[in-house]
Amino acid sequence: MIQMRFLSNLDHNRIAGAISRAEEKTSGQIRVHVTHRKPDSLEQRASRRFQLLGMTQTKNRNGVLLYIAPKAHQFRILGDVGVHEKCGDDFWKSTANAIEAHFRKGQFTEGIVAGVERVGEVLAQYFPKEAGLGNELPDEITED
Repeated sequence: MIQMRFLSNLDHNRIAGAISRAEEKTSGQIRVHVTHRKPDSLEQRASRRFQLLGMTQTKNRNGVLLYIAPKAHQFRILGDVGVHEKCGDDFWKSTANAIEAHFRKGQFTEGIVAGVERVGEVLAQYFPKEAGLGNELPDEITED
């Protein structure tokens, strides 16, 4: 029930648009993935999906994944090594808090968009757009 409500309330086009706008200012790559499962280990599943989506294959190792598991009432934000070195734990915590505040109100799209926007701002600061480097990964939401 929760998962269906979550998925039916997502505006995929708005989220993909937020990713596209965020990536206009950075060489960083942002992905959003929603799982239909209730993972035993959210960390392991999120890490595995990070790999499967090619997040470690970006030129500057600056990919960020928002991994959302509605059945588990949890999500994770994973950044590749290049991003994590620059941002630190406070950034990840504050971004998670911003997303969670919206999720608690049932504002799922808004929460994801807020997370994408925050990630995009930081990526633009540390990884500005590079000439000749196009979009390395698709902007759409993936699901499993």
